Amino acid sequence: MSAENTAALALGRTFHQALTTGDWAGIRALLHDDATWTLPGDNTISGTAEGADAVVERAKLIASYGLRFELLHLLVSRENLALSLHNTAHREDADLDEHLSTVCRLRDGRIADIETYLSDVPGMNAFFV
Repeated sequence: MSAENTAALALGRTFHQALTTGDWAGIRALLHDDATWTLPGDNTISGTAEGADAVVERAKLIASYGLRFELLHLLVSRENLALSLHNTAHREDADLDEHLSTVCRLRDGRIADIETYLSDVPGMNAFFV
């Protein structure tokens, strides 16, 4: 495995660990100042967060819903990284059970852009109200 792939995998593990433990400063340290995060759907977490601080706020908002972020796979391309996740959560009036891929475009060893692909956008819309 190349050094770039090894570094990307380590970055992915660090990102997931920071997300699951609420290490917001840790997530911020992985991002370029101009980082973005785009999610599909029409709900409170949809759209594009622009700038590293907005990306961290997006992560905080998602975590505030009590999600369990199960890491299934870390995937690398020649230059980028994807996390394959199974996210679940329960509220009194709604359940979330979705598979997703969070694709991170890397630049100089840090995250420049994140785009999330979901298996159940209507379910996401119903949960994140």
